[in-house]
Amino acid sequence: YMAEQGYELVFGAGSVGIMGAIQDGILEHGGKAIGVMPKMLDEREITSQKVSELILVDSMHERKNKMTELADAFIMAPGGAGSLEEFFEMYSWAQIGIHQKPIGVFNLNGFFEPLQHLIDHMIKEGFIDEKYQKLAPLYDTKESLI
Repeated sequence: YMAEQGYELVFGAGSVGIMGAIQDGILEHGGKAIGVMPKMLDEREITSQKVSELILVDSMHERKNKMTELADAFIMAPGGAGSLEEFFEMYSWAQIGIHQKPIGVFNLNGFFEPLQHLIDHMIKEGFIDEKYQKLAPLYDTKESLI
């Protein structure tokens, strides 16, 4: 769906899981997938051999900086601790003005309802300003997200 809409994928270059499936879908529909992988993980992780372009960097920080530089928007898909870490970095960077790029959360099967409750709780307790309530909206379908 993203490729058909003219979007390119910038991601961590892994070949498995949801991001691997998204990469496959983009490439199958004629799109471009740019992977950014730290050299130390390239030796340990399953780096995709299908990417249109692979950028090897020296560290995780450089990986996130490069992905942020290349991206026009950020989409969070269901994942683990690394996905949450990347999400909250982009969320906090938007709060302090490092970027003004849109952030969307793909709420597949309600996966991110607890995250929305956590953000609502943080706002209620005064740790996040209420003006950031809609900074990273949840989308239940790929069509509404893209």
